[in-house]
Amino acid sequence: MLKGVLLGVALTLGIALIGGYFLVHSGLIPANADAKPGRLETWMAKTSLHATLRRIAPKEQNPVALTDQNLLEGVHLFARNCAVCHGSAKGGDSASPIAKGLYQKPPQLASDGVEDDPEGYSFWKIKHGIRLTGMPSFRDTLKDQQIWTLALFLKHMDKLPPSVQAAWQQVQNWPVTPMDQTDQK
Repeated sequence: MLKGVLLGVALTLGIALIGGYFLVHSGLIPANADAKPGRLETWMAKTSLHATLRRIAPKEQNPVALTDQNLLEGVHLFARNCAVCHGSAKGGDSASPIAKGLYQKPPQLASDGVEDDPEGYSFWKIKHGIRLTGMPSFRDTLKDQQIWTLALFLKHMDKLPPSVQAAWQQVQNWPVTPMDQTDQK
């Protein structure tokens, strides 16, 4: 009897694997960036991300001190590395053409902020990127100190001192050219 159950389980798994293989090769699972992902794909991606963050994101306090100068440096790092996808102080209404073309849509952080996230979560996301979202890893382009500085800015972006807020208001998420201004008229 046990031999029959094990054979049944093995056969079921084998059929499921073969079926999955043919489903992937059939082209029925969308691969295009403008297709809405299914519930299973979304659930898997979110569940995996949250579990990973709980398990391995840094839990220690941010080593970058909360100073106006460090927040200002965070604004500059954000402008150079993040604004094209995650927006400017204007929020979601001013998403760049790149942000509009990505799927999953990147959060426009002035509107959809991460101020409630532990800084270690932001650090991990910036350093390692997030699969299936278009969020790249900055591990090879930014030093840990810079990533922590970005995490500091993200944590405090909704309550910036006036001088830092002024710099944040100047960030552009997309270069404005004379051609762009002509197109808007």
